[in-house]
Amino acid sequence: MPTPMRCELISLQSVIDLSYQLACQVRDSGFRPDLVVAVARGGFVPARYLCDYLHLQDMTSIKVQHYTGPAKMEAKAWVKYPLSGDVQGKRVLIVDDVNDTGDTLVVARTHVEAAGAAEVRTAVLHEKATSPVHADFHVAEVLEWRWIIYPWARVEDIGGFIRDMDPPTADEAQIKDRLRADYGIHLEDAELQRILSLIRIPEQDGT
Repeated sequence: MPTPMRCELISLQSVIDLSYQLACQVRDSGFRPDLVVAVARGGFVPARYLCDYLHLQDMTSIKVQHYTGPAKMEAKAWVKYPLSGDVQGKRVLIVDDVNDTGDTLVVARTHVEAAGAAEVRTAVLHEKATSPVHADFHVAEVLEWRWIIYPWARVEDIGGFIRDMDPPTADEAQIKDRLRADYGIHLEDAELQRILSLIRIPEQDGT
C-alpha cells in the first residue's frame, strides 16, 4: 500500500514569479551565461523563462534520469540523453525545477564540464534544505520535506497517486477526499475530471 506523503501544488503564476526572481539573482551575481542547459524534463519551463528574462537566445538540454515517480528513484542518477549542443568554452547555466538530493545537479554539472564548458553554474526554483548538495542559485527553500508538484507534472504525479489507491475507487468524491487526506492535495472538480479523463484507458468496442 502506498505511503501517504505531504505534497505542494505549484501554480503557473508561482513558476513565473520564481523564475523572474531567479533571473534577477543570476544577473545580480555578475554571472553572464552564454547559454542555458535545461535538465529534462522539469527544467524546460523555468529554463525558457530564464532565457527570456536574461535575454539569451541559446538553450539546449540534457536528460538526467533519477526519479521515476513521486519519491521513487533509481539507485543513482545517470545521463540518459547527453547534451544536444556544443558548450565548448562557454559559460553555462544549468536549470532544473527542484533540487531534492543534489544528485541530478552533480551528474549534469559533471557532464557539462566534461563537454568543455568554461564555467558552469546551477539554478533551481526550489531547494530542499535536506539536500547535501546545493544549487548556486535558488529562490524558494523547502525547510520541511515535501513533494513539489509543478503544473507540468500534475497529471503524472496525481494520476499516479490515484492509480495506486488501495483499495481502488472510481468515485470522484472519494478520490478527492483521499487525495486531501493522504497528500494534502485539494483539487477543483474540473481539474480532477481532466486528470481522470487522461489516465483512464477508454474501453474498446467489443471487449
